[in-house]
Amino acid sequence: MTWVLVALLAILAFVGIVVLFKVPKGGREIVAAALMLGLAGYAAQGRPGEAGAPKRALEGQDPAAGQFFVEARSMFREEGIPTGNRWLIISDGLARNGHYVDAAQLLRGAIEDNPRDSESWLALGNVLVAHSEGVLTAPALYAYRKAADADLKAPGPPYFLGLAMAQSGQLKQAREIWVDLVKKAPEDAEWRLPLAQQLQRLDAFMASQNAGGQDSGGQISGRVEGKNPQPMAAPR
Repeated sequence: MTWVLVALLAILAFVGIVVLFKVPKGGREIVAAALMLGLAGYAAQGRPGEAGAPKRALEGQDPAAGQFFVEARSMFREEGIPTGNRWLIISDGLARNGHYVDAAQLLRGAIEDNPRDSESWLALGNVLVAHSEGVLTAPALYAYRKAADADLKAPGPPYFLGLAMAQSGQLKQAREIWVDLVKKAPEDAEWRLPLAQQLQRLDAFMASQNAGGQDSGGQISGRVEGKNPQPMAAPR
């Protein structure tokens, strides 16, 4: 009898989540898999008659990068308006806790539902970079380009692409992208001054590398201080 109730609850939970939250096609498999995983875990370890003994959930990767990307991305959103995309909100929560693979899966479902969603493409690029520990991989580069194509005026895609390039040692390419972005930035943009200061830090780092007779490749990190200080460089 217990198993009948458990199975019924799982079915009702799946239908409720799919219908109420309008889960995109790419996200339904994740919901079903999560429920099935729960059932499998209950079958293997469930003991209804025993007292509860909660255990700490499995942890993901270092969440520092995920927290940075979520907070920094909000700076580039028009007028700082919070996103109304429920799947983006959920994926941001996963990214903040270092669960980058799960966040990417949700974002792929959102993008499948709306291929022109620039912010979801941007968030996908960010979680892929966070998952690879700062390395600009081919899938992340593709996501950033799709984000830019979906919204040609959005400042977020070129900023985070430049940041990922700098973190990966492509300093000259990153500088070119950021210089162009600063030139096009509105004077009253919240992110303009921090980005200009970050660009100065990059120039100083490249100059020190050249002065030392080294190649201009390298890594940058840190925070930019200025008007309304915000984190403008991903942690390593």
